[in-house]
Amino acid sequence: MSTSIQQHTPKAPERVDARATVAAPVDIYENRDEYLLLADLPGVTSDQLRLHFERGQLFLEASRNGTAPAGREYDYRRAFALPSGVDAGNIDASLTNGVLRVRLPKSEAVKPRRIEIKAQ
Repeated sequence: MSTSIQQHTPKAPERVDARATVAAPVDIYENRDEYLLLADLPGVTSDQLRLHFERGQLFLEASRNGTAPAGREYDYRRAFALPSGVDAGNIDASLTNGVLRVRLPKSEAVKPRRIEIKAQ
């Protein structure tokens, strides 16, 4: 059984405090052990990026102009509803050359497993 991450992407740029924001281009992959989210954030450094997990959702906000006063002025914004079974305590992220890589490991309870059949 495969469960997908639901992306909340506006069709047009979202307006936040009179500044246009856009959805960062994102690819999502799934394997047996984890979901992998790759986001293109050209011109963004790690100190300009905010990534947080709250109530089953992953939020990504990034600004290329330095800082985002009061957490409101962002160039990129995305939100993802994560399937149950993501091990939130072990989510990790890295940013290299404008590409954000977020590993969302699955908890052991939702990973596929082989069931032994006993002969009688």
